[in-house]
Amino acid sequence: MLDLKTLQSALEQLEAERGISKEQIIETIEMALAAAYKKEYGQRGQIIRANFNVKTGEIKFFQIKIVLDESMLKPETEEKNQAPAESETEITEEETRKIRFNPERHIMLGEAKKIKKGVKTEEELIFPLETKEDYGRIAAQTAKQVIIQRIREAERNSIFNEFKEKEGEVISGIVQRVEGRNVFLDLGRATGLLTAEEQVRGERYRIGERIKVLLFSVNQSVKGPSFYLSRTHPRLIAKLFEIEVPEVASGTVEIKNIVRETGSRSKIAVISNEEGVDPVGSCVGQKGVRVNTVTAELGGEKIDIIEWSENPEIFIANALSPAKVLNVDADEKKKEAKAIVAENQLSLAIGKGGQNVRLAARLTGWKIDIQSQNGKSIAQATEKGEISGKEIKITDKKIKNKK
Repeated sequence: MLDLKTLQSALEQLEAERGISKEQIIETIEMALAAAYKKEYGQRGQIIRANFNVKTGEIKFFQIKIVLDESMLKPETEEKNQAPAESETEITEEETRKIRFNPERHIMLGEAKKIKKGVKTEEELIFPLETKEDYGRIAAQTAKQVIIQRIREAERNSIFNEFKEKEGEVISGIVQRVEGRNVFLDLGRATGLLTAEEQVRGERYRIGERIKVLLFSVNQSVKGPSFYLSRTHPRLIAKLFEIEVPEVASGTVEIKNIVRETGSRSKIAVISNEEGVDPVGSCVGQKGVRVNTVTAELGGEKIDIIEWSENPEIFIANALSPAKVLNVDADEKKKEAKAIVAENQLSLAIGKGGQNVRLAARLTGWKIDIQSQNGKSIAQATEKGEISGKEIKITDKKIKNKK
């Protein structure tokens, strides 16, 4: 006998703790009971369904038969020595869809009309089956196994759907374990993977530490859902600014582009969609509180907030911030620009190891040649991250330009 009170309590607990609805679980139980009944008493080819009344504990079984007519059937016999068709392509799609009649799962239209008037082909007819009293230990064990399997599947699907909706969003997780260079985070109902490639260089992760990550990929496989996390993706910065800056969250301030040299420096181009709103000031915040919060979350990574402009000369000059640019000559056909800076601004414009001009080139998509006031070429950078010149020669082709 089923303990209905215990079952009701279990259903409510599964719904509350695992996010699986009662209807899903009852459907799973009915599928399991039908499978067990068929194994114990059914015939090959039968379609058996069960109806489980969770309030009374009553279980009813039914056999399903599909209504067919002659046009839907394959011939019962075929001549063995029949000459083959000239081409396999002569077999029509309609012929390939024809069904071999099985009395255990099919019923002809003429017979079906005697049972139910107005019945149509492909309709299902339901025939009650005898409920066996000696359902048996084997059948019960089969039902239990199928129930466990189905509930696991339903739970996996529930978890997958929950996190699929969060794909591309920032979530927080607790460092659960570290295996080699891979870090596993407890996300609540699931475990996410932070691979070495998606970690910030130099960061150390301690067991029990809570960190924010970008859930950039959610995949479903035979083994269940997989969750891939990132601390290096530019979208992480965009989402952190959405959290910290109401103007970004509302769309008043729009982030046009982000480039990163992860763990060191980023540049973010922003624009205001509402007159009177300062996009840079909104992201920086009073006394820098907003940008500092994002910087702290990224382990001290410096962030330059740049005002985006349709005018390439203005945009390039802004992108070279914190250096002050005197003039920019842009060749739109070649997407090449010369930025003129004062002597005392050279180091700022170039940046340590050429980082500032390299990031500016990637942010704008332009090849940038920095020159001093006397016309001497100091450094050159492209959107690919290359820098070359007489005074400094730097090539860095390993930078990931994630978008």
